[in-house]
Amino acid sequence: MPSHHPISDVEIGRRAYRRTQNVRSVLVSLVSTLVFAVIIWLTVVNTPGWERVQQSFFDLETAISAWPRVIAGLWVNIQVLFFAVIGVLVLSVILATIRTLRGPVWFPLRALAAAYTDLFRGLPLIIVLFLVGFGIPGLELFPRNSAQFWGTIALILTYSAYVSEVFRAGIEAVHPSQRLAARSLGLSHGQTMRIVVLPQAVRKVTPALMNDFVAMQKDVGLISVLGVVDAVRAAQIETAASFNFTPYVLAGLLFVLLALPMIRLTDWYTARLRAREQAGSLV
Repeated sequence: MPSHHPISDVEIGRRAYRRTQNVRSVLVSLVSTLVFAVIIWLTVVNTPGWERVQQSFFDLETAISAWPRVIAGLWVNIQVLFFAVIGVLVLSVILATIRTLRGPVWFPLRALAAAYTDLFRGLPLIIVLFLVGFGIPGLELFPRNSAQFWGTIALILTYSAYVSEVFRAGIEAVHPSQRLAARSLGLSHGQTMRIVVLPQAVRKVTPALMNDFVAMQKDVGLISVLGVVDAVRAAQIETAASFNFTPYVLAGLLFVLLALPMIRLTDWYTARLRAREQAGSLV
């Protein structure tokens, strides 16, 4: 039977002190946050133009009137985001795998993948949207598709260039001994990448991937430049009808609410990963 050693009075005192300090830190944080928020609020509401800004950007009646169309537009953004995420993950893994191939025979593919990532990391997303959304349909090589489809393609092309570099960094961070051990067991190069290397690489770069996903949630609103009636375009229509900018504020808040769960999840996972890596290193 394992023996249970009694906790010393010194340790009990230390734990009580830690609890007291934690409670004190929380209270100080709450009070300082409230004071700061009150100061900012009083500063804003006492500016000379606050009434005009409030009427133009924070009108409740206009927000209620614009809600149905803006929320319907947000659903379009969510659909585009869903398919874009799948496309980006597939294409970026392929690009990252190609760029990690060894041997001179693979040089043309490596050069093509490198040129692709350099091009689309250098081009602003809004220019890619114009080129893909208006240029490719103008060639008449493909069947006629909606602007929503071409906006999704533009997002995939742009973000796969960024995400592929994240995957490539993760793949190269896996120690070469892992590949050698897998090959010594008789696994092919493809099996080694799929079973051994990629799972470790994804685990290493998950926080960076989640941050890219948050950025894509925000940039999906740019498809409105192609005429897609998403949340941003719907807000623009409502603003033109009411001569009030509140629909834009409403759309912005909806995008924030859409991204907030992923932002908090990213912060939690990053902190958890850091704590796991630093376990036992603190004195």
